[in-house]
Amino acid sequence: MADNSDNNAYWSANKRIIGISLVIWFICSFGFGILLRPMLSGIKIGGTDLGFWFAQQGSILVFLVLIFAYAARMNKLDKEHGVDE
Repeated sequence: MADNSDNNAYWSANKRIIGISLVIWFICSFGFGILLRPMLSGIKIGGTDLGFWFAQQGSILVFLVLIFAYAARMNKLDKEHGVDE
């Protein structure tokens, strides 16, 4: 019975990490790149406005950072639950 609750805790934590990562990526790509673009148009970065930068490059860079953050957090979670390699 304890093994089942540990499995549930592991997957619950895993789903929470995935959910947080998806929300961050959604905010950066859809929010900053589309919805908030008019508000960000006055801020210049790399010769263009910040909203355009998020739509073209920023969301990709945020995605790459999220991949490495997810991998690091999952390694830590695996060690906490004894399923690391």
